[in-house]
Amino acid sequence: MAAPTATISGLTTPVVLLDRVKVENNIRTMQLACDAAGVKLWPHIKTHKMVEVARRQLAAGAEGLTCAKLGEAEAMLPSGVKRIFIAHSLVDTRIAPRLAALADQLAELRVAATSPAQTEALVKVAQAAECNLKVMIAVDTGLGREGVRYATEANKIAALIKASPHLELGGFYTHEGQLYAADPGEQQAKVVEVLDRLAAVRDAVDPKQPLWPGCSVTAKLMAATGRVQVVRPGAYMFGDIALAVTSRVMPVSDVAVQVFVTVVDRPEPGLALIDAGSKVFSSDKSPKGVFAMMVDGRDIQVVRVNEEHGYLRGRDVDTLRIGDRIKLMPAHICPVINLTDYVLVTEGDQVVDRWRVDARGRVD
Repeated sequence: MAAPTATISGLTTPVVLLDRVKVENNIRTMQLACDAAGVKLWPHIKTHKMVEVARRQLAAGAEGLTCAKLGEAEAMLPSGVKRIFIAHSLVDTRIAPRLAALADQLAELRVAATSPAQTEALVKVAQAAECNLKVMIAVDTGLGREGVRYATEANKIAALIKASPHLELGGFYTHEGQLYAADPGEQQAKVVEVLDRLAAVRDAVDPKQPLWPGCSVTAKLMAATGRVQVVRPGAYMFGDIALAVTSRVMPVSDVAVQVFVTVVDRPEPGLALIDAGSKVFSSDKSPKGVFAMMVDGRDIQVVRVNEEHGYLRGRDVDTLRIGDRIKLMPAHICPVINLTDYVLVTEGDQVVDRWRVDARGRVD
């Protein structure tokens, strides 16, 4: 869909801007890193939720897509994807018709087994859907979320999978999201710890099964180890404070998505208000309490939000005037994308396209 204006200067705010060249460069760079290591890339679309981005990932060489929910997977079908992994705990037999319809349109559909009890429910879902599914066993490698903690649990899951005529063990996966908080100098050592834990559980069940870690902080490091077969990063093609400032796995200059806002008030010295709050940035913030920050080098951050306002502070905040329009890098890009209907695609100061967020709100 064409954008409604030709230049950024003609836009009303707030609006999410996507730099086309940077996005395509980030997609290509990750794919090249995976290709060089002989590792397959199944990017997680929960970050971008856009068919247009998925098409570019697949065209660059991605083997398949990872989705958080069934609704996301359904929304990505127009991209031409043929292989999908739904990395979530499916337990409700009422989704069986949708699951069967999705499987009919794919060459391969993988689902997650996150505990023995959840796997018992998954067996019933697969039976109701009457479709064959590859199953990835989740392993908790330190995040403390879903996944088995012990090899005994993994063996119980494997036995349940083997006993089902509709399920086939397809590998072991983890989300090592705790490494977002790791000191950049410790990332390599932490990657080894995660892989040792993941491989230990895998080896206790079937050493021939592949390993599928998934995190944008670790993706390139994981691929380079030679120990994994697939990586599943999500935010790498956009970037945010978490990737560019906290974990420092990409330069700020490569961050491809910004929020374009207007300064609407200067209530007192040292404070400016903008026209974007939690309905744009969400409530997610960096470990330093920052919701967003300037991308032009000035010391200005969004340090507080309510629904319609962002509160700017920093050494340079008094350089701002009412009516100034500025670009901000969010702390966490995933909810920012899910809060907007579309992004405006830019090349320099030109607005060249508008991409719909196809899976916005698809949490079902």
